[in-house]
Amino acid sequence: MSELKTKANNKSVNAFIKSIDIKRREDCRCLLALMQDITGNKPKMWGDSIVGFGKYHYKYKSGREGDWFITGFSPRKQNLTIYIMPGFANYSNYLSKLGKHKISVSCLYVKKLEDVNLKVLQTLIAKSVKDMAKLYNAK
Repeated sequence: MSELKTKANNKSVNAFIKSIDIKRREDCRCLLALMQDITGNKPKMWGDSIVGFGKYHYKYKSGREGDWFITGFSPRKQNLTIYIMPGFANYSNYLSKLGKHKISVSCLYVKKLEDVNLKVLQTLIAKSVKDMAKLYNAK
């Protein structure tokens, strides 16, 4: 079985944030503070471009297992990607109030934070973190 390439590492989160385009940097700083406050965890780099908070261990029926962050973000070229690890099946009420966004399995895509309601985003992230704690005893 192939090994997961994206892993937690000791690269500097601050250096990564400073390297981001200035237009997106403030949004990243806002997400950094918001997620650290919600999780109580310090940010950690996962791979070269994901800032993650907390950690949980997963194991699939196939036998594949590993560690992953509970929530996090990545400033991609097109969008800010915000990771909501339980997915969105139970969060439609938050998504309907969030503002301009797109989703995939566990990724919430926003162009910029000013496009969304920050209080709703904060509540969505906090709920997802709480749900992950229930599902995986995540910290």
